[in-house]
This record gives sequence, C-alpha cells and structure tokens, in this order.
Amino acid sequence: MDNIEVNGNQLWDTLMAHAEIGKLDNGGICREALTDTDRQGRDLFIRWCREENLDVGIDALGTIYATRPGTDNALEPVAMGSHLDTQPTGGKFDGILGVLGGLEVIRTLNREGIRTRRPVTLINWTNEEGSRFQPSMLASGVYAGVLTMSDVAGISDADGIRFTDALAAISYRGDEPVGARKFHSYTELHIEQGPVLENEGVSVGVVTGAQAMSWNRFTVNGRASHAGTTPMPSRLDAMAAANRIISTCYALAGSVDGGCATIGVIRAEPCSHNTIPHTVHFTVDMRHPDDGELERMLADLETVMASERTRGFGVHREEFATAPAVHFDETCVRTVREITEALGYSFREIVSGAGHDAVYISRVCPTAMIFTPCKDGISHNPLESITLAEAKAGADVLLGTVLRLAGAE
Repeated sequence: MDNIEVNGNQLWDTLMAHAEIGKLDNGGICREALTDTDRQGRDLFIRWCREENLDVGIDALGTIYATRPGTDNALEPVAMGSHLDTQPTGGKFDGILGVLGGLEVIRTLNREGIRTRRPVTLINWTNEEGSRFQPSMLASGVYAGVLTMSDVAGISDADGIRFTDALAAISYRGDEPVGARKFHSYTELHIEQGPVLENEGVSVGVVTGAQAMSWNRFTVNGRASHAGTTPMPSRLDAMAAANRIISTCYALAGSVDGGCATIGVIRAEPCSHNTIPHTVHFTVDMRHPDDGELERMLADLETVMASERTRGFGVHREEFATAPAVHFDETCVRTVREITEALGYSFREIVSGAGHDAVYISRVCPTAMIFTPCKDGISHNPLESITLAEAKAGADVLLGTVLRLAGAE
C-alpha cells in the first residue's frame, strides 16, 4: 500500500483549472477570503468533492469538511487539508496544493477501490492568509481554541466590512459548531515557501515543527533639531539609535543557526529630509526553532536597548504577538518519513519558518506536515512556482501517510 501513487497529470490539471478563478494578468491569483472569487473557488472545490461522493459539511466560520466514509465510521477520521484563499497578489500553490492534493488522494482511493478503516476528511480552512481579515489562520485558530467566536465577531476588513457579514454574503456560514468534529490526526501538504529544499536538490521536506516567534513594535524617542547646524556629538538622533538596535537584531539572528530577524516597518517623525527625527517607530519579527535561543536573542536585545537609554534616548518595546516553537507528533512525523523512504523520494527534515493551519491544529490532535520545493523559495508572489513532479511527490507522500494512519483494508 505504501507504493500507491496519485495521477500527477490529473492533479496538475486540477491545480491549473482552479487557478483560473481570480487569475491576474501577471499569472498570479487574487482570491482573498470571503470575496466572490473565494466563493467561486469554494463552489468548484465542493463540486469536485461531490463528484467523488464525499459528505460535505460547513461550520459556522465557513470551513469545509469533505469526508469519505471508512469501514468503521465510529472511529475519528484521519484529516488532511490546507486553504484555498490567497494573498491579493498570490500564487497558484500556497495552501491550494494541500487542498487539491488531498482531493487527488481521495480520487486515488476511489479509483483503486481502497477502503480505509477510519473515515478520511479533507478540509479547506477559512481565512488562513489573513490579508483581508486579521489575524491569519483564523478558522483553525478558533477550532484549536487559540481564538474565540467572540474574537471573530469584532473583526472587520479595511473597508469596515465585518467578517461575519462577508461570510454570510458568500453563503458559506454553516450551522455546524466550530470544533464539533474531532480527528484522529491531521496532515498538511504545503509548498516550503523558502529555498532550502530546492537548494539542496531534495524532493520532500519532512516537517518536524515550526519556529518560535516574537513580533514587536519599537518606539525610540530622541530630540528633533536642524540637520545642518547640529554637530554630530550634540545630537540625540532617534534614527541613529534605531539603527543601532536594528543592526543588533540582524547580528543576533545571524549569530545562531536558524535565527531570523525582519524589520518590516520603519516610520520617522517628523518625516523631513532636513530635520533630525525625534521619534522612530519600527517593527521587529524575531524567530528561531528553539524557544530558549529566541529568549536569549530577545534578552540580548534588551541589553542594547538599556545602553541606548544611558545615551539619553527613550526606548520602548511592545511584544504584540508571540508563539512558542511547535513540535509535531513523533508518530505522524515518523510515518511521513517512512512513506517518503518507501516511495524512494529524497528528503530532509525541516522546521517550518511560516505559520500554517497545522501549527494550531497540532494543539488538539496529532499533526504532521509535508513540504515540496518551490522555485527560488518564492511565495506570496505571482512568480510562485512548482513543477508537476514536485506536486506529485508531495501528494504521493500524503496518500501513503493517510493510508497508513487511516488503516488501509
């Protein structure tokens, strides 16, 4: 059973057909959550599921569950899935591969007449991307108890449209309570969204977990003065202090294997070319696969902040989001590894640098992820690209993993 393969050409044709919905002139996709294009993508997905005689259910946040019965339906289903929503200028594969790869798994089971002891459920989680409605991974977050339905009730997009109203407008607000379904395990197929697998010439990433993360807002206060008449030793230049802190962030991340630092936003006040800034605001995203290393990086950053305060600057750090390192279930990870080996695909273990629905789902059931390479590591971009062979390899491993966990008969 470990050597059964999906139909790669059929999977590719399905991916390309679905990519026509929300297609941009540059080859990308705009299918943000709860838009009309999202509705069209959902409608097509459900049509394909019903063609495979799956039982389709929808919960109160619009998450779609498509279930193939097992020989013992009293058992909790083995689940797989990801998301169909995209960034405003997204690609054809981020999230989508996991859903439509899962559909191809179901098609293969039906084509080969394979029965599984446990039911198998394919999931499309609502609003994973978080580009229109924040936060990201919203539906899986509520499912896992990280967020509540009350949290969702207060969420609106940039135009003031409430999440709940947008969900109703596309007719995807289901009656099923979020979290009512329980699963034996969950496996998510996804593109890596980074360059590691491609750079190493590896076909499959066996994902062992996800990085610890700390998102921060910094405010540095100095003193505004004239850019031409104030000597350098007399300045209390908020930008200079911010620059030293930012340089330290990069140095700290670069000093440890697996560390990452990103400065995504910088804003100076006053924003004038000939005035020394009195205030600088910036964001810092710090990540590391190990909680302890991330804590050490942040502690070292606090030391540098204290040094800037002795120079006369006001420095404030607000951590507005944090997540511990995630370690996926050992049995599920071992299953992915063994299936990959049995199929003869090259692989390496890898830690996810991005958040995924699987990160939240791992809080409530045994979870694993499978990565495929993507060209140049590019994602959230119309240039996002994988090959048919890479898509097939990931779906083959997903198929074998689901068969092993669900108990092929």
